[in-house]
Amino acid sequence: MKKKLLALLCAMAFTGTSTILHAEDSIDAGKEKAVACVSCHGEHGNSLVSTFPKLAGQHSSYFIKQLQAFKNGTRKNPMMSAIAAGLSQEDMADLGAYYASQKISANELPILDEDDDEKPVATTAKNNNTVQEIIAQGSDLYRNGDLTREVSACIACHGPFGEGNKPAAFPSLKSQHADYLIKSLTDYKTDTRSNNPDNMMRMIAKKMTAEEIKAVAYRISMMK
Repeated sequence: MKKKLLALLCAMAFTGTSTILHAEDSIDAGKEKAVACVSCHGEHGNSLVSTFPKLAGQHSSYFIKQLQAFKNGTRKNPMMSAIAAGLSQEDMADLGAYYASQKISANELPILDEDDDEKPVATTAKNNNTVQEIIAQGSDLYRNGDLTREVSACIACHGPFGEGNKPAAFPSLKSQHADYLIKSLTDYKTDTRSNNPDNMMRMIAKKMTAEEIKAVAYRISMMK
């Protein structure tokens, strides 16, 4: 009996070691393949252009799902669709493992531009009091939603700190660029983007005002 137990424990130990080594190999392979992504998504997946999403720290399950959507055409973007078309499942898995292992960078406090009423843009520097009020509005909507208009709370799927849900392939949102978040929610609202389970994000975004979208985006961009 003791010999059988010892053999089982040894087998489990070797299996665990093999899994860890495979994960490390996948991360290393992904790092090499990610060189082609640096120009848009930045070093280690932290893009410097606010309209290009940060990939660092993103769950591999969500990351792979989005690349598959670009490849099969359910999510449309000329540049990303062309790139995804040349990726194999192994490529996607390696890239997902690499970016998931990276640490996302923090953002500076957004400000309101002079033309902010017409075109929401997140930059950095001044008007902190006004921005703090918008972030507070976004925090309330993120945590509580708006039951009177059936706007669901973001916390239900994306967690209290914007960490997302890996098993459900719900994305991590914390420290993402506010501009990218605004664009994504606006795309859902206008039916430009629709590749999500049961059109959940479209139904939520359609009920949000431009002001609410901006407020939530600002709040999420400050999560760490």
